[in-house]
This record gives sequence, C-alpha cells and structure tokens, in this order.
Amino acid sequence: MPRRKPLSYFLLIVTILAYGILAYGVQRYETTQLFVLYFLLFGSYAWVLKTASDKEIKFWIVAGVLFRLSLLLAIPSLSDDFYRFIWDGRLIASGYHPFAELPGFYLQHGFNTPGVNQSLYNQLNSPEYFTIYPPFAQLIFWISVWVSPQSIWGSVVVMKSFIIVAEVGSILLLQKLFVRFNLNARNVLIYALNPLVILELTGNLHFEAFMIFFILLALSLLLQNKIWQAGIAFAFSIAAKLLPIIFLPLFLIRVGFKKSFIFYGSGLVGSIILFFPLLNAEVLAGFSESFALYFKSFEFNASIYYLVREYGYWVYGYNIIQTAGWKLGLISAIVVLLIALWPFQPITGGQFKFELRTYKFPGDLATIPSVMMWVMLTYFLFTTTLHPWYIATLLMLSSFTTYRFVIVWSALIFLTYAGYTMDGFSENLYLTALEYVVVIGYLVYELIWRRKRLLY
Repeated sequence: MPRRKPLSYFLLIVTILAYGILAYGVQRYETTQLFVLYFLLFGSYAWVLKTASDKEIKFWIVAGVLFRLSLLLAIPSLSDDFYRFIWDGRLIASGYHPFAELPGFYLQHGFNTPGVNQSLYNQLNSPEYFTIYPPFAQLIFWISVWVSPQSIWGSVVVMKSFIIVAEVGSILLLQKLFVRFNLNARNVLIYALNPLVILELTGNLHFEAFMIFFILLALSLLLQNKIWQAGIAFAFSIAAKLLPIIFLPLFLIRVGFKKSFIFYGSGLVGSIILFFPLLNAEVLAGFSESFALYFKSFEFNASIYYLVREYGYWVYGYNIIQTAGWKLGLISAIVVLLIALWPFQPITGGQFKFELRTYKFPGDLATIPSVMMWVMLTYFLFTTTLHPWYIATLLMLSSFTTYRFVIVWSALIFLTYAGYTMDGFSENLYLTALEYVVVIGYLVYELIWRRKRLLY
C-alpha cells in the first residue's frame, strides 16, 4: 500500500463532504460559505496534483468519478440555465420547435403545452432571447423530459447522468491519448479532479462535458487513422456546443490535404444531418438572432473587451458593445486563423518549439491539442462573455502541455460568483482585474522563464 494512502483516504472523505455541502446546502449568493468550500476543494486538488504518486493515479481517477456522482441528485445551485433546458425539452416533447418562438409566445397565445407554464417561465434567466442550444444539447433536453415529464428534479438527474457518462469517457480518452503522446500519466488528474470542472459540468449541468468528450474522441480516432469517423465525432462536438468550429482550420496542415478533405467532408455531412432540424427559415432566423445577441448584448468577465468598453465610455460616453463586440470577434477570428495555420517544428524528445518550417503532409498530430489551447485562449481573451465553465475545455487542452496557467485560472475565475446577491447580480470589476492580472502574469512567466521546460 502506498505510503500516502491514509492521507489520500482522508482527503477523499473531506472532499466528498465539501462537495456535498456545497451542492446541497449553499446558494450562489452565500459568498463566504461558497468561497471557503471551493478553495478548500481547490487546496485538496492542488495537494493531490503535487504529491500523488503514479501508483495512486487509478485511486484518484475513481475518486474523481465519485466526486461527480456525489452531485447527481442535487439541483444546480450556481446556475439556473437548466430551467431553459427543461423548457426547450418540454417544447420538443409537445411537437414545438424551441428555436421558432420566444418563450413568452406560448403563454401569450394560450398554448396547451404540458409543463410549459408560468411557473417554469418565471425561472428562465433570459426569456426575452431565443434559445442558443444546438441540436445534440436539444436531444439531451428532450430525453430528460421524456424520461421524467413531470419532474424538474427528475429531468435534472437524467441530464446529469448523461454528463457523468461523458466525463468518464473523457477521462478514459485522456489516459489513452497521454500514452500515445508519451506524456506524464498523472496529467489526467489535472482534468479529472479539478473542482471547477466537477462543479460546473456535472454540478451545474453545462454541456461542455459533451463537447470535450467528442473532441477527445475525434483526436483518438485521428490517431487511429479513422479519418471519416473522426470527422463525425467532431460534428457531434459542434452539435453539443458551437465553439469547436474555431478549431477547424488547424487540421489542414496537421492531417494533410487528402485526409483533411475526408475529415472535413464527413464532418460537414455529419453536421448537416445533426443540424437538419434547424434548416427552415423561421428557425434559422431565431437561431441567428440568438447568435448575434451574444456579440451585441452579453458581457461578463471579459478582458480586452472591458478595456475597449472603458475607452468607449471615455470617448463616446456610452457602451459601445453594439460595434465593439463584433469587431473584436472579427479580430479574434483573424488571429485564431493565423495561429491555426502556423506550423510547429518538432525537435528531439517529442518536444516542440515555435518555428517556421516547410509544410510536410501529413502534419504532426501531436501538436493539435496545444494549438487548440492557443486558439481557444485567443478567443477567450477577445470575447465579451466568459463564464467560469467555459474554461473547462481550455483546462483539458492544457493538460497535454506543461503550461499550468489554466489551473491558476480555474481557481481565480470562481471569484466571479462574488457578484451574486439575493437581489440579483453586480459584477465586481476589481476581482475581474485581479483574475486577469494574475492569470496573464503567470502565463507570461511560463512563456519567458520556463520556456525551456515546456512541451509545446
């Protein structure tokens, strides 16, 4: 038995208790209790990452699954998005398309739709907006309502069950990929035990869990030279959350023209099939409006955008999000494209450095996760909205490298919950500034002073 096993069992018990108290007994406006419990969890997580031996990896992977299972029966306390999930699912179950109309339409026109009522409507956090959730997510919503048509709690448990299965799949895929890339096996604990990932994906029902699983599945299939199957898996990741679209350009120079043609082709066919329910004018109009509103109306925990916004207040005297949002999105798209098409030069020992080289096809698949990390980081720095659960994917990608700034970020981004009160939400920009100063500062440290130790 490993020397640290008694301490491991102690940490396991303390951590499960902390997750239980946080999930079943604390509301998001109870800031002190929330932060005490979260940073207790994060301290335990950091200790395990630092001290766990190779013999304890399986123990802590099982622990990570147990932590997720401990949240299965809890109604999400840090997010109310799940009410919209159930609203959409109940519409689908009644034969109505969730993208076709705003939620208020069904109440104003007296639709006799089981469960779509004033009580549920009052729980929606954005009833004035069209739904934004793509087809695979809508499928899970519908299944949860089909299994539990009358109970919100029952539907939540069904959705959480799917998420836990996806999370277990992601952890297993990470293990296999780390072996193929000759990376440290303990890196799997970076994702498997991270409290932000556990609380936000399983605890608060965020569908990044499915996106992450399908991205990892696509990478695994690519390594097995199953190109068209990888394209289908990637289509599912887009159908779970639209964000993986930003990764598409980077496959071209790393898979090769012929294989990328198959990858993109199968991905396109898969996407057409998955998005087929959206292919009518009425639904596309609602979906497009939701997508446009994201860049023109939503703002939360931003970095570069907040600086631009302050400039707008200073020069024009008002919030310039209507123009700044899409312009920053365009700049982000250009930078992302440049990063995605930038070649990475292999050096000895399976490591990589940034250096121009002649394109060789097929390219280096081992660089894909790290390039994805830089692409996603760029998008996050330019976005107008960055919720805590968004960085779960970034954390997963960082586990393929020795960059650890995302671990720091997963601790500090939780501070955004300080803005919640019983009466609503007011963002604390001092905490936002602290978050980005520390995270970007740590990234600069890793880029400059630790560069020789980095894998990518």
